[in-house]
Amino acid sequence: MTSLMKQLNDFWALSRDVWNTGVLGYSIGDALIAIGIFLVFYALRGVFRKVITRAITRWFHKKGQKKGTDFDQVLIHALAGPLQLLFVTFGVFFAFQYIGLKDDLSVLGDRVVRTLVAIAIFWAIYDITIPVSNLLKRLDRVLTHDMIDWLIKGVRWVVLIVGAATILQLWGIQVGPILAGLGLFGVAVALGAQELFRNLIGGLCILFEKQFLKGDWILVEGVAEGTVEHIGFRSTRIRRFDDAPVSVPNMKLSDAAVTNFSRMTARRISWKIALEYRTSVEQLKQIRDQIEHYLKTSGVFVQPPSASLFVRIDSFGDSSIDIMLYTFTTTTNWGEWLEHKEQLAYRIKDIVADAGANFAFPSQSVYIEQPVQDVPQPLPARA
Repeated sequence: MTSLMKQLNDFWALSRDVWNTGVLGYSIGDALIAIGIFLVFYALRGVFRKVITRAITRWFHKKGQKKGTDFDQVLIHALAGPLQLLFVTFGVFFAFQYIGLKDDLSVLGDRVVRTLVAIAIFWAIYDITIPVSNLLKRLDRVLTHDMIDWLIKGVRWVVLIVGAATILQLWGIQVGPILAGLGLFGVAVALGAQELFRNLIGGLCILFEKQFLKGDWILVEGVAEGTVEHIGFRSTRIRRFDDAPVSVPNMKLSDAAVTNFSRMTARRISWKIALEYRTSVEQLKQIRDQIEHYLKTSGVFVQPPSASLFVRIDSFGDSSIDIMLYTFTTTTNWGEWLEHKEQLAYRIKDIVADAGANFAFPSQSVYIEQPVQDVPQPLPARA
């Protein structure tokens, strides 16, 4: 009986020892409580996010902005993830504090907490660039939307690089030798990536010179014609009118002559109206005057001196008397321009018919020369 009690006491002592030192020398009970602390913070991370977002909303409201404005909602959405991670970091910190990590584990725990804090901070900065870019878009007179996109992308890359360097430093990894190695590697890459840098510089020239913007209709002779969809670091994507995308290297666009149709202030109509040669002077004057009257009173054509407007008897063609019509529509929209051209064609057809004249067809006159008939020659006189 005594032996059995001794064995039970030994087993109980063994169990207590395992309980007290079973997790890397720390009590299992303390480990379970630490896990519980972490799970509580993890479960309440959504509540913490709501409290902070409400505080941000109230702050904007006090500053004179209405509740629910676009900026504060975008800012709240951008900070949602980092705030939840920060609250989870609180849980990790308090769990480690409760256990009381020592020696190497204390250093490891400190680095883990610092790393989580750094990730939350740089994650927040990375996401805040979205609402900041929305604010910068108000400066469209100074910076174009494409320039803002490039700027935001550059800032995001800088945030990622600085954040990675910060985390490496927290773990005792020196960034200097890595940067030196990358510098040598960069020189080697630069020698083989000259086209990439030329395209990058070409893209910067396009943005700063504002040759065209996203959504513009452009024509590059021998390259592409269509609507600009995206101006990237290396190339620009143009959507052709057959709906096929074309990626054009930026250096080609920066060196080429680019016609930007979207910046037209008006769209031109240039016609030659051919009338038959039998048309009288009175009919020509009537037709010319009525066409000019329609252009000046319809309200859809630009009037001088803003743009040229001519309706003149221009030339005597091979088979017609030609009237030159030269004018500009007030709209630059292609569909509306086609509609105005159509209405003008209907009106000219009525004007010519009302004047009793006709349009001339391309024709040629062929003159056949009759041969001289043989005439009998008189007989010579006899001696």
